[in-house]
Amino acid sequence: MAKRVVLAYSGGLDTSVAVRWMGEELGVEVIALAADVGQGGDWDEIKERAKAAGAVEAIVLDLREEYANEYVAPALKANAKYEGKYPLISSLSRPVIVKHLVAAARQFNADAIAHGCTGKGNDQVRFEVSTMALAPDLEVIAPVRGWGLTREQSIEYAERWNIPITVTKSSPYSIDQNLWGRTIECGILEDPWEAPPEDVYELTTPTATDPVELVISFEQGLPVAIDGRRLPLHELIGEVDRIVGSYGWGRIDMVENRRVGIKSREIYECPGALALLMAHADLEDLTLERDLAHEKARLEPRYADLVYDGLWFSPLKQALDAFVDKSQEFVTGDVRLRCELPGRCIVAGRRSEVSLYDYALATYEAADRFRHQDAEGFVRLWGLGVATWAARQVGRASGGE
Repeated sequence: MAKRVVLAYSGGLDTSVAVRWMGEELGVEVIALAADVGQGGDWDEIKERAKAAGAVEAIVLDLREEYANEYVAPALKANAKYEGKYPLISSLSRPVIVKHLVAAARQFNADAIAHGCTGKGNDQVRFEVSTMALAPDLEVIAPVRGWGLTREQSIEYAERWNIPITVTKSSPYSIDQNLWGRTIECGILEDPWEAPPEDVYELTTPTATDPVELVISFEQGLPVAIDGRRLPLHELIGEVDRIVGSYGWGRIDMVENRRVGIKSREIYECPGALALLMAHADLEDLTLERDLAHEKARLEPRYADLVYDGLWFSPLKQALDAFVDKSQEFVTGDVRLRCELPGRCIVAGRRSEVSLYDYALATYEAADRFRHQDAEGFVRLWGLGVATWAARQVGRASGGE
């Protein structure tokens, strides 16, 4: 039985209750580890909340730069969106959190790590499978999965122990946020027929008035500058998030298939993520050779599935990263985004010094240097197999051999 546990602490309802519950019910010492992956918040207050709940130690780690460069960046290069929609907001942050949970467990001689995930969620898979990959000797404790408390009972438990929380019975949303976006669930959102109320949104409230264009510069598949101003990736994402979100663009309302086999209605706000993914994919259209582009498009859903399913630290994921990295060698150039009301963001232009678009080949004007005479033989040979098959079918239909 574990004696000391490092808990992935968010400062929310479930993990705050989990600190006290594990101490009372399991008799373990709890070290609360909060990871700053760009969600914002008062970290001093979160540390105090963890201690008020009973943690023997509370740690806050600034992981924003590491998260952006080592987790978001590979997914961006892979155009990773689960089921073609969700840009893996929570899914991407879990591996970096587990990495540091394991490191803290080694530092504090802990026997186990813990998380605040339910038995219905995807995050339990991500936390536990990642732990298996990095530290198979550590026990994993999932108190929320075992304590049998409803959300209302958890709120009452926190009130009974004077644990300061921000969730109330009148505002029951469960929110997870990082620099790649924001997820919202629970409450009225559990009915897929109900429209999300405006109070669930924070990043996409329209405030802009006039249209705006911004140029995103990419180098080898990664955004490096906005309008010529170079920024670290985590800051660049935040800047695009702010600009695009101010036009009310970047919302996703979807029913997705969870790894555990149930369907779940999810609301996502991710204006920066969606804008950068759109810009990156558009630049690839300009710079990737046809067969490479088609094969990459075929593998992108598989890449997203692996991340969603908690297999970040898996052999196949590592192999796909190698493929993606090679494919990005010449994905360098600029993409111009145009934002305007109501809720519109589009690609307005793209350019690259290594563009495979050749005006002299594409144009029908006087500059055309495409050898039209070559097309006749090409088409004849390309269709030769089909023509041979068709001729044989005609022969059979007429009674020939």
